[in-house]
Amino acid sequence: MQVDQKETSIVSRDDVQNGEFLQSQSIIYCSKKLQDDLHLLGLKIKQHENNVKFLKNEKNKLEDSILDLQVVLGKYHSATQPNIENDHHPSNQSEEKTVEQILRHEKSAAGIICQLRLRHGTHASHLSLTKDVLGIVATLGRVDDVNLSRILSEYLGVETMLAIVCKTYEGVRALETYEEEGHINNGSGLHGLGASIGRALGGRYLVICLENLRPFSGEFVADDPQRRLDLLKPKLPNGECPPGFVGFAVNMINVDCTNLFYVTSSGHGLRETLFYKLFSRLQVYKSREDMFHALPCISDGAISLDGGMIKATGLFSLGNWNDVDVRFPKPSVASNIPDNYSETEKQLTEMKWKKDKMLDDIKREQALLNAAKYNFERKKEEFVKFLAESSAYATQHQMQA
Repeated sequence: MQVDQKETSIVSRDDVQNGEFLQSQSIIYCSKKLQDDLHLLGLKIKQHENNVKFLKNEKNKLEDSILDLQVVLGKYHSATQPNIENDHHPSNQSEEKTVEQILRHEKSAAGIICQLRLRHGTHASHLSLTKDVLGIVATLGRVDDVNLSRILSEYLGVETMLAIVCKTYEGVRALETYEEEGHINNGSGLHGLGASIGRALGGRYLVICLENLRPFSGEFVADDPQRRLDLLKPKLPNGECPPGFVGFAVNMINVDCTNLFYVTSSGHGLRETLFYKLFSRLQVYKSREDMFHALPCISDGAISLDGGMIKATGLFSLGNWNDVDVRFPKPSVASNIPDNYSETEKQLTEMKWKKDKMLDDIKREQALLNAAKYNFERKKEEFVKFLAESSAYATQHQMQA
């Protein structure tokens, strides 16, 4: 039987074309399969990244809440942190002791004000000269820990600790009058009052006018009877709160109930005016080592409970303690313990447990993320290799054609 060469040629060409078609379909299928696998792995990576980000944000919120509760409970000083005390700085500094320290500065304006109030009691607040005086800086705040009291007093310096705090500018003007040539009239104001009680006023003295201070413009810590400022906790470049961070100095001052509800004519209290002016966002750390490790996130100075001090960015105060003989008093035991102390303790314990559990969750999600990234890289290498082989096949086929 004779076979037509033309027909055989057509059959052979059809077989080749069918083979090429099947090979092309196989390449397309494998390529799509690899792309789909990469897409799914990419989605997994994104999901785990979002989970890690969410968990870290929740952990940061918990850490902030834990710090706030520790400050409220007076737990800001470490149980292992020794108190650096001596005979001049007992840990039970009382308001009477603070007033006594002020009175030792015989020629100070603060000493005259305290002497006047000791002699005349509440009647002193009705005198035209002093009716607008709210108090002395050292007597308007209380501090729970002896080391914190020492370092805050040194940070402010004795001149600021002895500063007179007036409610209005009219009160500032009442403290001192001047003659036509601009000289101080020593027969009136504080100078005259000092001379009349045997405490001549010498040198300069600071007066702080509350109504002229620019107040803190943010929010307050929710449900906090002390109306502490809701300040953002410092964060290291890795997003973590620095180890050893205790809190902000402005929030670690306790305002007693007498002045807690005092507000200026514009409705601002002592913490967001006076103490925010004095301390701004000054950070407090347990130790010098903690403070120096936190340098990347210190913007307005920092202090540590073992005597470290950074006055401002790049300005370090080194050396031994420089004791200031006027310090903030310690709150009474009754005022230091919140009514819901036990409940707050329980809440703090639960938060710490949640934080530990969240750290485990973060580790688990991070491990899953690392595995997904590894699988993605492996699959990407497989896809690149496949593309290279497909390209070589296509080039070879074109040359044969």
